[in-house]
Parts: sequence; C-alpha cells; structure tokens
Amino acid sequence: MVTRKAGRPAVSRAQLELDRLAARAVLPASAASAAAFRIAFGLLGLVAVVRTWVLGWIDELYLAPTHHFSYLGFGWVQPWPAWGMYVHFALLGLASLAIALGYRYRLATAAFFVLFTYVELIDKTTYLNHYYWMSLTSLLMVVLPLHRTASLDARRNPVRPPPTVAAWVIWALRAQVGVVYVFAGLAKLNPDWLLYAQPLRIWLYNSGDVALIGPLLRQPFAAYLASWAGAAYDLTIVGWLLWPRSRPVAYAAVVVFHVATWALFPIGMFPWVMIASTLIFFPPDWPRRLWTWIGRPPPSGDLAASSPPAIHRVSRVAVLALALVALAQIIIPLRHWAYPGNVRWNEEGYRFAWRVMLTEKTGEAQFHVTDPATGERWVVGPDQYLTPLQVERMAYQPDMILETAHLIARDHARQGRDVEVRAEVFVAFNGRQAARLIDPNVNLARIEHGLAPKTWILPAPNASPA
Repeated sequence: MVTRKAGRPAVSRAQLELDRLAARAVLPASAASAAAFRIAFGLLGLVAVVRTWVLGWIDELYLAPTHHFSYLGFGWVQPWPAWGMYVHFALLGLASLAIALGYRYRLATAAFFVLFTYVELIDKTTYLNHYYWMSLTSLLMVVLPLHRTASLDARRNPVRPPPTVAAWVIWALRAQVGVVYVFAGLAKLNPDWLLYAQPLRIWLYNSGDVALIGPLLRQPFAAYLASWAGAAYDLTIVGWLLWPRSRPVAYAAVVVFHVATWALFPIGMFPWVMIASTLIFFPPDWPRRLWTWIGRPPPSGDLAASSPPAIHRVSRVAVLALALVALAQIIIPLRHWAYPGNVRWNEEGYRFAWRVMLTEKTGEAQFHVTDPATGERWVVGPDQYLTPLQVERMAYQPDMILETAHLIARDHARQGRDVEVRAEVFVAFNGRQAARLIDPNVNLARIEHGLAPKTWILPAPNASPA
C-alpha cells in the first residue's frame, strides 16, 4: 500500500516507518541516564586499573613475559619499559576518573580508548570479553554527548547546554549492551550446552564445596537447569528489559544472575559491568526519579527534567558511522561461519564474538624440532619461552600454538639452524577424552599467519561429552 500526494512520488509504507523512526531518534530525552552510564563506566575503568596494579598484574602479565602473543597486524604493540607501563596505567586511571567526573569528557574518553585498547592488544593471553566490550564502548562514547549533565564540563560551561540528549544516544548504548546478551545466547544453542549441560556440569561440580547448596550443584539436574536457564536468560533478557512492564523484574533477574555467576565462577569484573550497564534500559530520567523517591532533591540542578522545544540534529556522517559500527558488530561475531569445523574446537572466529562461558578446555603441548641438515631431532617444552599462564592458554589455541612454533624456529635461526617445528598437542574439550588438535606431520615453522582456514587443525572429536 502506498500514499500519494499531488506532484510528489509515491512513498512506501516502509519509507514512512523509517521516517517515523528517524523523527523519534532525534527527539530530546533526559540526559540523566546517559550521565549515570558515563559515571559507572568511568568508575569501573578506575577499579580495573587499581585491581590490575594492586594484584601485581602489570608485572605478571606485561613485564615478566619475554614474548607476547600478538593479534594479527598488531605485532608492533609491545609493552613499554617497566616505568612506562606504570605511567601508562596511571594515565589510564586518570582518564577513567575524568570520564566519571565528566572533565574534558571527549578527550578523556578518547584517551581511555587508546590507552585501554593498547593494553588489550599487547597479548592475546589476557583476552576477556568484557574488556573487549569496554574498548568498543569507549570508542562509541567518544561521539556520544554523555557529559550534558552531572559533569564538570557542564558546570564550567558558561552557556549551559540543555540537560537532554537525542533518543538515539540512549538507543546506541542499549544496543551496545544488548549485543553481548544476544550473541551469548545464540552461541549457547549448541548440543554441548543444551543436551549435555557442558561445561556447566564440570564447573558446578567443582563448586560443590559451596556452603548449603554445594551438594545440589553436584547433581546433574542442576547443570541442566542452569544451562537451559542461562540460554533462555541471554536470548530474552533484552526484550524483557525493553518492555516497561517487565523491566523491574528483568533487572532484578540481571542482578541475581550476575551475582550468582560471580559467586560461583572466577570471571572477574564481567558481572559488575553488566549490572551497571543494563541500567540504561530504564527510562532516561531514572536517576532523577530515584533521587525524588528517596526524598532528596537531585544532586545538581542540571539533572532536573526539562522539555526544550529544540530537536537534536544528527549529521549524515554520524548516521553512516553508527551504521558501519552496527554492521561490524553483527559480522564479527558471525565470522566463524566462514570457517569449516566446530568453532569451539578450532577457535577460528572465537574471539570478539561474545562466546561467553561456552568451553572448558585443557591442553598439553610439546614441540618436536628437526634439523634437516643433520637429521638431529629433539623435543622443546613451551615453558622454555613462555610464562605458566601463557603455556596454559596456548596449549588449546591454534593461533598461539603456531606463534610458539615460529618463536622456537626464530630462536634456533639466531643460532644458525634452519629447523622444522611440529607440534604434539592433545586437548580435552567439554568433558571429552583428550584428542589431537594439531596435525603432527605439519611443519608449523613454514605456515604463515593469516585469516585463511587453518587446514593443519584436526577435526573435533566425534565423541559425546562425558
């Protein structure tokens, strides 16, 4: 059905709906929830920096290793000298604090993105989904005006901007949170998770010493209940948070779910990141309502509600940039479909895809070195080159195994030997018996890093999980 006006071409129903959506996107909304998101993000970043510093991880993760596993194309990202790494983290902490305070917000957010992402690019060993999320979100925040209220920037501005943001700003933040849940839920639609309750069956059994509920966690039904509930939660929670009637109960479920996972599994700051960020699904003026509900006035006048007649504008460049970011965040998690085999086994396309808590893998790796010139053969253990944490993570991740083989080959090349390096790797995966991961006949020293499918990775075992 089309609508036609005299002298104008017909407009389709789809175009009309898009026009209505565009009109809604630029309507003003209270900037209070956007400010709360900014404050929470900055404080979480500050906690991450302090935690890394206090626990000695700057030395352990960045200074102690003699080799770092680089991301493809980012081999130039290396740790600074010891004093430089501490200065780097100090600046990252200051940027986090500046974001929370709303002081020179755009500069602070850009600095946070560069400093934080640099640290994350140093070594694949330390990859975590929620730190990837913080990099993406900080990049998005650079272009979002989250400092319109409850910020030092707003206070020192002689021309106070209205304490509102365009509706699309709130939508963008909700999408950035929602993408984690949606793809985490889709990734759980696999036989291991749904039919065999793996890896939760392993993890819950290992948590059997928890007071009161420990014996229950070791029962098979607990793992199946948790697996199906976890999949249902991830797949539907965004919808429940978007629906006003179910939103309070849905947020309570967010808190309970993430506190439970934090208590049972060592997954760092991820639960607190999600608990804080999902507040963006509440109405944009929820902080003002909260202050009113507890019987106190808003902390500053610029948090008060307002309804300026002006409509927020958005440039075509901004629309295009947001569209490209959205497209990338759909394509990147789905890229594993371009590779043959089981992504949970071969890890091709596993990172940057919100595949949260899907696998329990342990591996053992040794490298067999041959000198073709003399026929001499010997075995090299990875612990001669890597830290214990690197050895543990490398032993089941093929790209890191390949890089270790190259590291060994380069070391012998410096000694004047052009050697061949083969890997003997056995990996236990979600309760299965250990199986070979890498073709032991392939000389990995001659395999180049790249995005093409890794034909030297053996197929996943056909056996069902125990």
